[in-house]
Amino acid sequence: MSLSFRQSDILDIAKQDGRVMVEELAVRFGVTVQTIRRDLSELSEMGKLDRVHGGAVLRSGVSNIGYEDRRALNEDAKTRIARTCADDIPDGASVFMNIGTSTEAVARQLLNHKDLMVVTNNMNVANILIENTNCQIVVAGGVLRRSDGGLIGNLTISTIEQFKFDYAIIGCSALDAEGDLLDFDFQEVRVSQTIIAQARQTFLVADQSKFQRTAPARIASLSSIDVFYSDQPPPHDLTLKCAEWNTQLTLCP
Repeated sequence: MSLSFRQSDILDIAKQDGRVMVEELAVRFGVTVQTIRRDLSELSEMGKLDRVHGGAVLRSGVSNIGYEDRRALNEDAKTRIARTCADDIPDGASVFMNIGTSTEAVARQLLNHKDLMVVTNNMNVANILIENTNCQIVVAGGVLRRSDGGLIGNLTISTIEQFKFDYAIIGCSALDAEGDLLDFDFQEVRVSQTIIAQARQTFLVADQSKFQRTAPARIASLSSIDVFYSDQPPPHDLTLKCAEWNTQLTLCP
């Protein structure tokens, strides 16, 4: 089954925003809601989207979305989240930044910070921060994952264990209703767990699209996170849990 022009546009919107809503699409394309529902059902049958109440979200499961699609996904929200997170990092701090497009967005907001030491297993973060001559950059060794410039494996973990960071800035692929941070690569999960263990404070940067996605490997609970930065509040029950866990929720709408 081939995509119609409208379905192709709907898929592009989903890649940009993480989800699409039936009524908004009907207005946008000047068609009936029944037509949009048919489009979404066909996209779901093709494995492109998952249907949810009132719309659809990008398909997720046991494999991640392509890196370039992830970079474009909710780009404006990631920038707002990154700016707020970077504002909470003082000059002179030691920071670890892990793999992900959200942490890369934070790196761009740290270009004017002074006397930073940034340790990272993300080649893209290192390349971004080269422009900041007041930032010492340490790249954790490991096996290079060509798809996104990430370094993973036992060598990466051994390097991280040599440090105690003031702050860890991490992302995740999904966040479930129980408050568990999830990812797709088991080796990356082990690295992220080591990062959390070696940090005095851990900041999570994750936009609202992560609330609709799933992934098979558990990193940690939000109870292990000091500050959670997002563009939208998580579901009500999870917001209550954050308060119980003393996990500060910082919204960047």
